[in-house]
Amino acid sequence: MATRSTARFITFEGGEGSGKSTQALMLQKALSAKGVDATFTREPGGTPFAEEIRNFMLFGPARTQPGTALAEALLFYAARADHVQRKIRPALDKGTWVICDRFADSTRAYQGAAGGVPASQLIELERVVLSGLTPDLTFVLDLPAEAGLARAEARRLRELAPESVTPERDLFEDRDLAFHQRLRDGFRSIAAAEPARCVLLDAARAANVIAFDIAAAIEQRWGKA
Repeated sequence: MATRSTARFITFEGGEGSGKSTQALMLQKALSAKGVDATFTREPGGTPFAEEIRNFMLFGPARTQPGTALAEALLFYAARADHVQRKIRPALDKGTWVICDRFADSTRAYQGAAGGVPASQLIELERVVLSGLTPDLTFVLDLPAEAGLARAEARRLRELAPESVTPERDLFEDRDLAFHQRLRDGFRSIAAAEPARCVLLDAARAANVIAFDIAAAIEQRWGKA
């Protein structure tokens, strides 16, 4: 029977439009096709409670009347606390690989590097909520801010509701270019500071090329799944 020692926790990080959600889903499907017990999840979200916070933050009242960066971090960590306790840890404990679209690095980048929350405060939140839980491997998809925002806008225009109402930009897609440039710098700094955990990938390339590099990185660490 699989155990926590054989399960892997893999996260995907990056700015808007970087393609991390696509790559996370592709990896989960590829692992499952090889017989690996793997589940996909996302942040903010992953549990009913955390999904409510996601909707509140990205598309609800917090979008039109945003709070401070620290308030954002606290809400995202509330969602993360539930996600970790109810979904991530139980899956890892039974030997299931967890593939997560965003995790704590997103808070470091969005609310820390781009939003100005001191690193010491975010470290304390991580200490309380994560209790030592750290991804085994993190893929950081890197893309210039302008290109990422253009991709996000193109995606938004494609996702028309049946009544042809264009979906609104979310809380972060609506922010200015300077914010997204700081965000990119934040993710790149995280990858540079933790090279043993993080793999920085050029997200401007074709999805299948990026997926090949992801598979190669996993095989290099743990052999063929």
